[in-house]
Amino acid sequence: MTYCIFVIQIYMMKPNDNPKEFFEKLKKQLYETCSWPSNYLFKFIVNTDPIKIEKIQTIFDQKGAIINLSSSKNGKYSSVSINVKMNKPEDVIIKYKEVSDNVEGVISL
Repeated sequence: MTYCIFVIQIYMMKPNDNPKEFFEKLKKQLYETCSWPSNYLFKFIVNTDPIKIEKIQTIFDQKGAIINLSSSKNGKYSSVSINVKMNKPEDVIIKYKEVSDNVEGVISL
């Protein structure tokens, strides 16, 4: 089984980033650093809200997706980690966009 080990700085879109440029750069780096298809680890931070967490889980409701949840020390935030096989970098980007379009206030790492 192949795993994508994507080790560069935390890759997070900032408010002033151009989304098109951001995702093009991410796609290029994913092609350069990983073999495809590959297992990919998505990480999201969200206010602890069962509805938001459920939305993220539903987006990744695929056969074989491994989803782990953890709460911050004070319980205000939750981390949602999803390990799932992806066929190509474009599929990774589609999932990031789907989460950001459907879950208000989510931080994607």
